[in-house]
Amino acid sequence: MDDDFHILIVDDEPNIRSGLAKGLAKEASRIDTAGTVNEALDQFDTGRYQLVIADVRLPGDRDGLELVSLVRGRQPGTTVIVITAHGTVETAVEAMRRGAFDFITKPVDLNLIRQQVAKAREHHHLQSENKQLRDKLAEIGEVSGIIGNCRALKDVLTQVRQVADTDATVLIQGESGTGKELIARAIHDLSDRSTGPFVAVNLGALPESLLESELFGHEKGAFTGASRQKPGCFEIARSGTLFLDEVTEIPAKSQVDLLRVLETAQFARVGGETLLESDARIVSATNRNIRQLVDDGTFREDLFYRLNIVPIDVPPLRQRRDDIPLLADHFLNHFCTRHRRPHKGIDADALQVLAAAGWPGNIRQLRNVIERLVVTVAGEMITTSDLPAELTQAASSTGSETGTLAEVTEAAERRAIQAALAAHDCHREQTATALGISVRTLHYKMNRYGLH
Repeated sequence: MDDDFHILIVDDEPNIRSGLAKGLAKEASRIDTAGTVNEALDQFDTGRYQLVIADVRLPGDRDGLELVSLVRGRQPGTTVIVITAHGTVETAVEAMRRGAFDFITKPVDLNLIRQQVAKAREHHHLQSENKQLRDKLAEIGEVSGIIGNCRALKDVLTQVRQVADTDATVLIQGESGTGKELIARAIHDLSDRSTGPFVAVNLGALPESLLESELFGHEKGAFTGASRQKPGCFEIARSGTLFLDEVTEIPAKSQVDLLRVLETAQFARVGGETLLESDARIVSATNRNIRQLVDDGTFREDLFYRLNIVPIDVPPLRQRRDDIPLLADHFLNHFCTRHRRPHKGIDADALQVLAAAGWPGNIRQLRNVIERLVVTVAGEMITTSDLPAELTQAASSTGSETGTLAEVTEAAERRAIQAALAAHDCHREQTATALGISVRTLHYKMNRYGLH
């Protein structure tokens, strides 16, 4: 028997509550009972339960199915078994959809429910073991593909571990290419929701006409082309994590809709009237200065405060120079295997150039450069002569430029734009965002410096 396996039995009939408590006494270290949803929630405020056994029909305005959603929302790691004397296929499907572990009809077969409790206990064991393993991996930074040992990254991972086992809303900020989605996945992987879905949606890549349907889903016939009912991201992410990337790109109307869901945990599909509940944990990200957008009036202040419960700032690669050799080696091994190339190395001089580069495109740029070298370099060792010109020119000119201050500044600006264009495959909007300038300004400077 587990020393920390606690069961809560919720049923409006005292005889059933006491009968189940006695019959399962050897299956848990502690068993509590409640007769209503409100009583059950009061119990949750004072203790933590690994298993809830709940009747569907309960007195009051909330039933056992709603309790399933509330339990999973408050303590995602809790297993719920639903019992009822009025079992139907529809009720069973709805219970499982809300996150129930199993559905049992009355009269309750005590041997059957003991078997299900044993399965729930085993499920709890696996969750605990997985969490311990994830915590060990997190200690050395090897979580969700995150690589690095520098102090800046360790500080971020400390924040990730502190917030992961809560349901707090997280806002991840950082430049393009710094790995914000990896941080979001780490929060999910280290949480009690790790067995649930991780749903990522790039809000900046969706046209306004499709945004509402993508987030909230739609009913059949809601608009032209809606030939079937489609669940949205909030629905798909139940009992899991919803990652809203580029959250600052959503238009004003969608900001209002998103705020409403965050405040009420309810939404309706497009074309539908039924309110659905969402217990998805929200993690969002942006590469823009969201506080400046709030001050400019382009992003709602109340939505910002809802999203920014726990802020995490991801450092750019130029602040993680000690990690560049680790990252380069990792990408080198990965792409040599992927492209079926013999293993290659990077000589000391080339590695020094990589470590000294500006990397305006951050880890994404480094990844692209290493993949290019794996594919194009024939020898077993990558040298300085193999590196892209934008890296070697920047390294050779550092500290050796002469001329007026304006001339030196223009030369540095030209190199920065050239490197950013290379990092983003000449995508001008992404390049402008990475450089912190408008597309119009980028076009002007490209013409000025002959960068076409």
